[in-house]
Amino acid sequence: MTRGGARKIRDKPERRCIATGERGRADRLIRFVLGPSGDLVPDLAAKLPGRGVWLTADRDLVNRAAAKKLFARAFRAQVAAPTDLADQLEAMLVRRLVDVIGLARKAGQAVAGFEKVRARLKDGTAGVLIQASDGAIDGKAKLARLADGLAGDVARIEVLTAQELGLAFGREFAIHAALDRGGFADRALAEASRLAGLRAIGPETDGTQRLEISAGAAASDGRQEGPETAPRQGDG
Repeated sequence: MTRGGARKIRDKPERRCIATGERGRADRLIRFVLGPSGDLVPDLAAKLPGRGVWLTADRDLVNRAAAKKLFARAFRAQVAAPTDLADQLEAMLVRRLVDVIGLARKAGQAVAGFEKVRARLKDGTAGVLIQASDGAIDGKAKLARLADGLAGDVARIEVLTAQELGLAFGREFAIHAALDRGGFADRALAEASRLAGLRAIGPETDGTQRLEISAGAAASDGRQEGPETAPRQGDG
């Protein structure tokens, strides 16, 4: 999360990661449960019944947990984690983030396009600036500077491609978007934080994380929008 600086979310429940043994905020980890057939089921909403185990949303840790059979150890059962688990989780988290932004759009709390986003930033409505990871640097920098210069705290997300961001607005692609302050913005930040870990974003420091990645060639600037040892444990 950025404001050009940091955005901290306090008082979140903590869970223990099966890969590191360390406790962390539940909204930065992914919960897993066992399905009826003993298959491993990601519980991204952390609402499925049954005993769960938690894993930090980090591509390297997901790969380690799958390769070293840490899920089987944590569940004390025969559990085969798919070799492409990290890719599956990344796709699922992209879908969740796109869905949150889409819901905000339907509620009139999200806009896309350079001018609309600039207007939301200037009037203080926007709480989150979202920009495509593969958007042109110059166009993104103009809005980033505006967001950083505002008195209010404006977080930034840059983990979706232009095509993925466009899905939230029913268009082929989008480079710039903004979410109004409130529940949708908070949910988007939480999902983006986990997605950043699956897209190999650097580690967090002091509870914050910069949600920006590089992904391929630059797109339009948006003015014409055309990621060995673990204790056995369950939830907790």
